[in-house]
Amino acid sequence: MKKVNRILTVFIFIFLYIPMAVLIVGSFNEGKSLSRFDGFTFQQYAELFRDRDLLKLLGNSLLIAVLSSLIATVFGTLAALGIQSLGPKMRRTVMRLTDIPMTNPEIVTGISLSLLFVFIGTKMLGQQDCLTFWTLLIAHITFNLPYVILNVMPKLSQLDHSLTDAAMDLGCTPRQAFFKVTLHEIMPGIAAGLIMAFTMSLDDFVISYFVSGLDFVTLPVEIYSYTKKPIPPKIYAMFTLLFLLILVLMVTMNLLQLRADRKKTQQLMEKG
Repeated sequence: MKKVNRILTVFIFIFLYIPMAVLIVGSFNEGKSLSRFDGFTFQQYAELFRDRDLLKLLGNSLLIAVLSSLIATVFGTLAALGIQSLGPKMRRTVMRLTDIPMTNPEIVTGISLSLLFVFIGTKMLGQQDCLTFWTLLIAHITFNLPYVILNVMPKLSQLDHSLTDAAMDLGCTPRQAFFKVTLHEIMPGIAAGLIMAFTMSLDDFVISYFVSGLDFVTLPVEIYSYTKKPIPPKIYAMFTLLFLLILVLMVTMNLLQLRADRKKTQQLMEKG
């Protein structure tokens, strides 16, 4: 049975990563067809970095991803602290509500936010161009919040509250105890939530498509128009760089989580 499970696991990973492998190989191909490899070259990457329009779109995506992930991390951490202070029954209820945005289809979220922004813009603010950079940023913060909360909550549950009490007994104020003890202990969860929010924001297309205006467009939304015509090979290079960026971030997040778990295990062994 174990052998069968291993074989199935290998096939699943092959199925998942073959498209990315084809894309990466295509980014180094001299030819324009993915069906034939004409020779190794970095020409596609050179053309990518000469394309100011694509680089501007990439900059837009990075700007939205950085801002939304940072803001969502701050508000998500504060929300997690508030949820942790609730009673067990209320906490479970709030966490179930927190799960809804992640299980809800993105197209429903995107259309709902778009209608909300248009209603507020036209009816309350009297604006014609309701969808702007700010609506895009608010939408990204909105769908990033649950991921931050879910990464911070386990760290709050594992927190030894006697450490906070000990800090205050030694002369710390509640605020000082929070920054010196609580924040330090939950920092791996905050960092993991930040990285998760950044990756989710960077590659989002569906929600961004419905809430972005003409003045500020992200890379995934613009790339959608390329699917209606032959895709230039420099787009393969762009996808390869984004894939490597996300891969580095995910590996970093897992390493932070592993380090935090080892530290927690070591502390428990020392207490025991």
